[in-house]
Amino acid sequence: MDESNKQLPNDYQTQKLKDRQALNYPFEPPLCDANVVYVAKGVLWARLSMPMGLDHINVYILEDFDGWYLIDTGLNTEGNKALWLSLAANYLSAKPVKGVICTHFHYDHSGLTSWLTEYFNVPLYMTHGEYYMLRGVAATHNATGSKQDKLFYTHAGLSAEYAAKIFEACKKDPYITHYPPRFSRLREGDTFRIGHREWQIWIGEGHSPEHACLYSEAIDEEPALLIAGDQVLPEISSNILVSSIEPEANPLANWFRSLKRLKALDSETMVLPAHGPVFVNLHTRAEQLEQHHINQLDTLRQLSMSQASFSALEAVEALFKRPLQPIEKLMALGETLAHLNWLINVEELTKTLCNKSNKYLYNNKLRIA
Repeated sequence: MDESNKQLPNDYQTQKLKDRQALNYPFEPPLCDANVVYVAKGVLWARLSMPMGLDHINVYILEDFDGWYLIDTGLNTEGNKALWLSLAANYLSAKPVKGVICTHFHYDHSGLTSWLTEYFNVPLYMTHGEYYMLRGVAATHNATGSKQDKLFYTHAGLSAEYAAKIFEACKKDPYITHYPPRFSRLREGDTFRIGHREWQIWIGEGHSPEHACLYSEAIDEEPALLIAGDQVLPEISSNILVSSIEPEANPLANWFRSLKRLKALDSETMVLPAHGPVFVNLHTRAEQLEQHHINQLDTLRQLSMSQASFSALEAVEALFKRPLQPIEKLMALGETLAHLNWLINVEELTKTLCNKSNKYLYNNKLRIA
């Protein structure tokens, strides 16, 4: 979780600059103004706005011989609906839209799935895990703050009062997604023949349960392309979170496995991410992201050796050195728990519920020994 890093230490900023300079950026990004950049034959790149620190999402439009496919949708806002209508009028009017492909369930990617599929009368393509997460999160939105949620956060070290602030902020989320009642399932290895390219579904894990990417091999002197969603981003690291839905999950292990698989793709692949610029040097970026999480794990190892026990909230304070707003703290806690769960799964840490404080306390097994 490093989407807002202006207040972080200078050594962190220096490393971010080095990471950025190691990549190649072949195009200037489009503005959020219903104009596009052509990144390859039949592949259009547009941007939609997001009214937050991360201020945009990239969406992609693939041209088929008889129509268009839209990749991701943007947040559910009237402004983004207007941008889609302008994009359709400016670029898509000669042929019909044939389908919407959604990489994963997060609202910036899925927010307009219902509106777009209804407006163009087309199917939604999504993996099974992502579609049902979308439905589940939307259906249980008003139940945020259940007994199980409260225990999850108080066990992590938050006060009941602070947890209540987080629950209220979540309930006021203005971007709740209205999901389509049906979908067409994407599976690993499925192929779409769209125009002169064949696109293969590549499924990653860690950031979300069954994240779909689209990969196309090099063709006619054009490089291989990876429409990556949030699975690999050039300038920030995707959130790897544990939530109250699956508190013992080990998403970081899944993330590491997915990074290893990314490094098996063509090293010259041009990556079309959901945030930030299109870039080349996929293997380098995968290694940078891996190292970022290794560094986070090392910080927690140092914490575990420096004191007898600690809560998840104390671990958050070790990993994130700046003041956090309630929603930011929620995300930071989820990411911290992902790293703690990884260390538990490799048997470096243990956790025990302290009856006195009602918090889980983490201990280094070597220190205990």
